[in-house]
Amino acid sequence: MDIFSSGPNTGNLVVTAGLVVFLLVMSSRAKMLDAMGSKAAAGLGLIVGGLGHWTWLLILLGFLLSSHKATKWRFEEKKALGLSESSDGHRGWTNVVANGAIPGLICIYAYLSDDWTTVVWVFGAAVAVAASDTFASEIGCLDPRVRMITTFKSCEQGENGGFSPNGQLAAAVGSSVVAVLTYLAWWLTTADTSSMNGTQLCVVLAVVGWLGCQIDSYLGALLENRGYMSKGAVNASAISGGVVMMFAYLSSL
Repeated sequence: MDIFSSGPNTGNLVVTAGLVVFLLVMSSRAKMLDAMGSKAAAGLGLIVGGLGHWTWLLILLGFLLSSHKATKWRFEEKKALGLSESSDGHRGWTNVVANGAIPGLICIYAYLSDDWTTVVWVFGAAVAVAASDTFASEIGCLDPRVRMITTFKSCEQGENGGFSPNGQLAAAVGSSVVAVLTYLAWWLTTADTSSMNGTQLCVVLAVVGWLGCQIDSYLGALLENRGYMSKGAVNASAISGGVVMMFAYLSSL
């Protein structure tokens, strides 16, 4: 049974199914997702693993686990300040869709184009932006040195468009975690790794993820604060920006 070939083959589907079950058990025990969030994540996981590869699903699982850790970090302090999205740290289906819809569409594209070797980096870029933004929000919100990204003037903690030194560092860490996971997924599933400079692409991906977080901040400051965009729309737009940047870079090679 071949478990390293991408797409809907027996080996890949068996491992994917096992990982989805693991996702459901893990999210339930750790209270990462609510009931609807778990269902949405399971559906997304089947698309990502089945049409992409189970290693792509591991990228998502890595994002989910690390983001949950960031969310629970000093959670009671964030809750007391009104900076937490939920009362117990779990996330719902809207968060899954906002961060996972575009990665899911990218997997469909990879399947239709029969190109997993290149598209895995685009998929990684989408997840890296989501991870970078989540890390920045969850870690940076407790840094009092917050400034508005459009004016560089001091602003309230947790305000849309605000950034802080700790938040920017956390954004880089979140993006880098996904970049490394993407490199491993590419290395495990690519027969001829000499055809692309994986290390270089890993670095570029980390930068793209961080830049996507900045897009999120600008959109939050300019549009979300004025009521023109919802939080989910801002997240999806920032992820789209990261995807476009990664596509553009890959096209230039």
